[in-house]
Amino acid sequence: MQKDQLDCLQDGGDLICKKTTSLSMSLQTYISSQSPPPRARDMTSTTSRTLTQDRSSSVATSHTDCSRQLEQTTSNRERRFRRCLGLRPDAPVKEDHNKAPHQELLWSKIRCCLREPLAEFFGMFIMMLIGNGSVAQVLLSTGQKDAPGGNGYGSYQSICWGTLSWAIAVMLGVYVAGDSGAYLNPAITLANCVYRQLPWRRVPLYFLAQFFASFAASAYVYAIYLGGIDRFEGGYGIRTVPPSPKATAQIFCTFPQTWVGKGSQVLSEFTASAILMFVVLALNDNTNNGASKGGGNWLPLGLFFLVLGLETGFGWETGPALNPARDFPPRLMASILGYGHDVWSAGRYYFWIPLVIPFLGALTGGFLYDAFIYTGESVVNTPWMGFKRLWPREAWRVGKAHEKNVKGDGLV
Repeated sequence: MQKDQLDCLQDGGDLICKKTTSLSMSLQTYISSQSPPPRARDMTSTTSRTLTQDRSSSVATSHTDCSRQLEQTTSNRERRFRRCLGLRPDAPVKEDHNKAPHQELLWSKIRCCLREPLAEFFGMFIMMLIGNGSVAQVLLSTGQKDAPGGNGYGSYQSICWGTLSWAIAVMLGVYVAGDSGAYLNPAITLANCVYRQLPWRRVPLYFLAQFFASFAASAYVYAIYLGGIDRFEGGYGIRTVPPSPKATAQIFCTFPQTWVGKGSQVLSEFTASAILMFVVLALNDNTNNGASKGGGNWLPLGLFFLVLGLETGFGWETGPALNPARDFPPRLMASILGYGHDVWSAGRYYFWIPLVIPFLGALTGGFLYDAFIYTGESVVNTPWMGFKRLWPREAWRVGKAHEKNVKGDGLV
């Protein structure tokens, strides 16, 4: 009986083993039927990786586009700001400098936005600092006998202060302000708007830069020579204007000789300013062979000789000022710092002549050059020699057309 029981157990175990084996095979078959073939699995894996890569690439591209959009937004903001100031949308910056990492700094962006007016300011500042400083040194050292050579500083430099020093000052100022066009003179700025299509929207900004620079430079010269002025005038706080024998106001602004009449004052300033503008246009004329095709890097040297000649030929009677920003802001500074109302009333209220007449002289000089020598595009080379544009309707039409052209060319 035990044997029969063992046989039954063995037969039952075999049956269980067979059933277990059968169940295992059925489970494998089912799994196989539900799984993709090897190639399909490879394709599925590849597709999954591709989708993952595409998703990552899409995210990276989206991030890059966002960064570029942010950079473009910043760039557009700066361009709009420069347009509002009347400047070219793109600042005059060298390409590799413009792409440098430091251009992302706040001050670098401000400097790029205001590059031209800053250049105009510092060019004018250097010019006035050297010019007025030379006048102060010559005047305040007059009669000094303990200078090298024994003749005194005043006697040594009085021959050349009105010519060489101011000529050097103008030349160096032009070198500094090259990126702005180096106008350094409101009268020349206005004439370039009329005859050389300088955008009118730049006039207020350039005028402000020129006037503030002149005021600041004159105040700086006053601070440097404050002790010398007190000594020369004869005491602390004493301030006088010509024709006083101890006057020092002429350090900062121009005064006429006492015997020069109003007509001669006007004619002297008008003639010198007209010659200045006439020759400046000649030096910048690319079609003028005498100016070496526009002067190029030799332009500042040409201006040196131009100012030297004007100061030599017209400097005795009225200065000459040649430049409203060279005379009016320093005169205002002098009136504030102690010279008072006398700087305005001296010379029978001479102050308006160097403020107004250089504009008329520069416009006349520019007209003469374009009418008789210049063959390029100019308001003079239009019907009625440009006088037709004095009518309001014609002036409005031409202004709109010019504004459209310069905007299309990206000039403003």
